[in-house]
This record gives sequence, C-alpha cells and structure tokens, in this order.
Amino acid sequence: PPPFDPELAPVVEILTDLRSPDAYRPDNIVEMRRPVPGVEAATDEALSRGGAYSVEERTVPGPDGEPDISLLICLPKHAATPVPAIYHIHGGGMIVGDNRFGLVEMVNLAEPMGMAVVSVEYRLAPETPHPGPVEDCYAGLVWVSDHAHELGIDPERIVVGGASAGGGLAAGVTLMARDRGGPAVLAQLLLSPMLDDRNDSPSARQMRGVGIWDSSSNETGWNALLGDAARGGPDVSPYAAPSRAADLSGLPPTFVDVGSAETFRDEDVAYASRIWQAGGRLELHVWPGGFHGFDVVAPHAAMSQDAIAARGAWLRRQLLVRPTASTG
Repeated sequence: PPPFDPELAPVVEILTDLRSPDAYRPDNIVEMRRPVPGVEAATDEALSRGGAYSVEERTVPGPDGEPDISLLICLPKHAATPVPAIYHIHGGGMIVGDNRFGLVEMVNLAEPMGMAVVSVEYRLAPETPHPGPVEDCYAGLVWVSDHAHELGIDPERIVVGGASAGGGLAAGVTLMARDRGGPAVLAQLLLSPMLDDRNDSPSARQMRGVGIWDSSSNETGWNALLGDAARGGPDVSPYAAPSRAADLSGLPPTFVDVGSAETFRDEDVAYASRIWQAGGRLELHVWPGGFHGFDVVAPHAAMSQDAIAARGAWLRRQLLVRPTASTG
C-alpha cells in the first residue's frame, strides 16, 4: 500500500489500536452503533455556532407508504435573502450513524458563505435494505426543495453532499433527481464516497487490513444494504451503487476527494473520470497519504487544512454561478 502522510501516520496507528480496519462484521453491527467513548455527538449548541444558526429537528413525510423521516435544519439567523443550502447525508457505511454525524464539519464549511445545512436521518441497513435509505434521502430533498421559501432557502442553490456512505447516497440521490426530473441540484459534494458494491478495485485489495475501513468492513456494509446474494451481481441499482450507472451525463458540477491510502481511492477516481468522459464538470482531489476520514480525525494536520480549504474554494465558485439549463 502507499505510505501514509508522515503527519497522519501516527494518527492511523492510534485509531487502528482502538478499532481495526476490519472491525465491522455482520454479527456486531448493533454493537458498533454504540457511542464511541470520548466522541460526543454534535449538540445543538455546537451547531448554533455561537448563536449564528438556529437549530431545529423537523419530522417530514418519507417515501410513499413509508415512515416519516427527520431533518435537522441549521439556518443562518440573520440572512436578509434566501440562502443557499447544503443538503447533508451522513456517513457510516450504510449501517451506523445519524443525522448529527459529520454535521459540525459541514456547518464549518457552510458558515463562511452564509449557507444553511439540512441533514437527513435515513433508515439504516440491514434493518432497512435498499432502496429504503436512498429513498429516505430523496424524500427529504424533495421536501426541502418544496418548502425552501418557507425555510428561507434558495431552491435553485441546493448542494447535495456527504462523506463515505453519505457521499455514495448523495451521488445516488443526484442520479435520482436527474432521472425523475426532481429537485434542482446546484452541485454535488462527494467526500471519499462509497460508490461500488463490487469492492474489488486495486485499492480495495491493496488496503485490505490497513488503515480505516478496509474491504472486509466494506463488504459488511454492502451486504447489509443489498444482501449477500445480490451484492456484486448483475442487477444492482445505480441508486444503491452509483458506480453501476451506465450514463453519468447531465449531472450537476461535482467535487470528489479521496485519500491515496484508502479503500475507496480507485472507485472514486474511476467515477470522476467517467463524469469527465460524459462531458461533465468535476473537480477531483486525491490527497497523497490520506486515510479514510483523515480531515475529520486530524483536522489540524497540514493536509487536512488543504483539503478543507479546497472544498470551500470549490463551493464558493459554485455559488457565484447562477444555475442555467446548460449546467444541470
């Protein structure tokens, strides 16, 4: 495997002592959902950014015939006009996490640009297999778009984003919005996205047993979502595994970043390349020696700061351009 960044390597060692790369197994998913000692969930106080944001949990209709879903809505308090928004989908390998997971980092990204952040609570696998999770996320996006003016959000400037499994679900939701003629998506922000159920790329093999979230844990997540028999087979939906999409044209501007020393590297680079090949607008960053989620667990490392700055710069550019038919 490629070497870890020298500043990040000691962090990987500490993390793998706490939880091995292959820690997620079908028989311990419930156990892995328990809070990690010393890691606190994002509180309303933390999300309010010293009173700059209001924080509200709201229950909204889920997919047709399915349970309602919960949205955690963080709105800038002093905005004079409708604001752009990030529609956030949390990570967790499709099997763990909630709508507060990764949300502080997303509000950190949004605040300098005066953006709202809406984070969706979707049902987890294996209790809810595909299409439940992605349909929950899509239903939440439809509700936000339909109620944007009530919230003070500009419905033409909604960015769909997420990290890891949330990045994969964000990509699936954006494909759904394109195919169903659904809500306008200004751009999609895919951070180390989980895109390919086949789990057989060179990086998946290269990083087995190394780093954070290896191919064994990845297999657990995909099997929970799709079922052991279906995963890797010919009939997997692109809304579950966006790498399966035959057509990646007509997507909004896209940002993809990933570490060079993580399982998802090659599937993410391949997805980015296919969007370019389909004529799309996409910015790709492969951070040398980065492990999965390095910017979250080591935010003050030099490379983490560069990664966070690159996302902010890209996002700022998207907000400068008013959407037109040609940009999707």
